[in-house]
Amino acid sequence: MNRTRWGIMIAALAFAAAQAVAKPVRYDIDPEHLSIGFLVDHVGFAKVLGMFRAGNGSYVFDEQTGTLSNVRIEIDSASVFTNHRKRDDHLKSADFLNSAEFPKMVFTAEGARRTGDRTFVVDGQLELLGRRNPVSLQATWNKSAEHPMGGGLFGGKPYAMGVSLRGSFARSAHGMKYGIDNGWVGDTVELIIEFEAKRQ
Repeated sequence: MNRTRWGIMIAALAFAAAQAVAKPVRYDIDPEHLSIGFLVDHVGFAKVLGMFRAGNGSYVFDEQTGTLSNVRIEIDSASVFTNHRKRDDHLKSADFLNSAEFPKMVFTAEGARRTGDRTFVVDGQLELLGRRNPVSLQATWNKSAEHPMGGGLFGGKPYAMGVSLRGSFARSAHGMKYGIDNGWVGDTVELIIEFEAKRQ
């Protein structure tokens, strides 16, 4: 009888533990481990590789079911950097990002479609220059584990998740049309996003 009771108790505890692990949890992106890059064609000769050096974000993820929700990534438009000061100043102007009037670019998504064991398509919205348009990002869930390094958001050794995102959008859809008609600057912006995030 006692063995039966112990067996039931152990099974109940195991089930409760599994349920606890499966609960959706918020993750905060570590700004010190967030890289946001982009590629844009320049007069057909080559693509300019640039980046945004400031941003933050968060999302909710259930590791057991692979369910993603409440995605929000904010990018400081004035942090644009292409290793060319004059070009960077032009990108911040009203011809392009208009950083003075629109200091933030924001990507949001309410969910994702799982396409493999660790791959997803995140269908969301990009707000840029006051306009919202759909953008799909290809996501790869690289790793989830106790983080071995401290510093930044990672005080101690918290549980962390690493993600790679790729996608593209037409800047003209947001009203950014400088250099398109004469072929100087491409319309398609390719996005490259890498980050580590801490589980709360």
